[in-house]
Amino acid sequence: MVGYTMFLLDTISFNHHRENTEQMKKLITNTFKQLIAISAIVIVASSCNKDVPDPVPNTFAKPTGSSIGTIISNTPNFSFLKAAVNRAGLMGLLLDSSKSLTLFAPDNAAFIASGIPVEAAIGTLRPGLLDTVLRYHLISQKVKAAQIPSTFPNFQYPTFINPAPSLSALLRLTTFPTTRNGAWINNIPIKGTDIEASNGVIHTVAALVTPPARFLWNRIAADPDMDYLEAAIIRADSGVAPTNAASLIGALNNIGANLTVFAPTDAAFQATLTGAIYLALLGQGLPQPDALALAQQLASTPDVFQNPALFGALSAQTVKGIVVYHLLRSRAFTNNFPTTLTSYPTLLNSAIASHPGVALQATPGVPFFTAASVKGIANATASNLLINPTPDPNGSTDQHFLNGVIHKIDQVLLPQ
Repeated sequence: MVGYTMFLLDTISFNHHRENTEQMKKLITNTFKQLIAISAIVIVASSCNKDVPDPVPNTFAKPTGSSIGTIISNTPNFSFLKAAVNRAGLMGLLLDSSKSLTLFAPDNAAFIASGIPVEAAIGTLRPGLLDTVLRYHLISQKVKAAQIPSTFPNFQYPTFINPAPSLSALLRLTTFPTTRNGAWINNIPIKGTDIEASNGVIHTVAALVTPPARFLWNRIAADPDMDYLEAAIIRADSGVAPTNAASLIGALNNIGANLTVFAPTDAAFQATLTGAIYLALLGQGLPQPDALALAQQLASTPDVFQNPALFGALSAQTVKGIVVYHLLRSRAFTNNFPTTLTSYPTLLNSAIASHPGVALQATPGVPFFTAASVKGIANATASNLLINPTPDPNGSTDQHFLNGVIHKIDQVLLPQ
């Protein structure tokens, strides 16, 4: 685990990525609206003959108490965090009482759980990498636990990480806290909340909240158990350049996307394709043994999607419809799933607005969810998520990426 965590930290690189700027766009839009409103007030006021009363300054209570930096410096259970903050050069920021911050603070047990067994090991980590990881734990506003929504999907809060400062000073990676089914940030449990500070608030987390470093397509293209899904996406994009924003590969490589991918395993695709081809061959009059043998042969490799003999059944449009039925238009960590079966729209609803979508359900456990499922409208039974929240690339659920989340499932979802 130590080696994996060190590897994960060493592979984090954000210089060539763009951040999801939807919240920043909203912020800029709202700012422009406020400026327009203020301009209108000024124009109306200046056209009035009456004297404008002198403004009365607002008074605010001066923050009291210790800063976030002081609290973690004086709390023995934050000694690992203090060492990391000092090595990253961030203590000045956390001591600054003119700021308003939220720190999701890993305590000593969280560092140990993340593969850093002793405080001295922090001294072996590069300051720049620590700076990146710790800035992902920081939000530039005070957010108390009661302000974190429990709605679906998880709410987004911009962090202090700018993945491409040369592109824009406003870009920020986001985190996804929720208070549904407990308190979480991304898929990490929050085990203590609302430690008040003069410059914000501290919430204690159970492990390091590592920032994502890859795109959804990177995982799909590299995972040996997603070869069929990769081939299906390529088939769905037939005739469309991968760099085209309208392509599925383009969306899965786009920092501006915000998706959840339910990724059927290769075995799941093989079972579905074998069954479909078998029934089609029976309909053509082949004897059962011959039809089954041929179906198994045709479905035995991902090349099934590029077989011209099957283009009538596996047209690009048909395959695209199936693939987009596996995509939600927001990030859904298992901790934010409902505990009773509830339907949500998929990307297929962009073309068929009235489609019922997929139904999600999860079973809470300690510390993570013990079971979760997603059911397609035409599936006889729900597909199980293969629960393993170990971070990318070794886990199978809650795999967090720059533009979304991946959950492996054991059935192909059928939209009709």
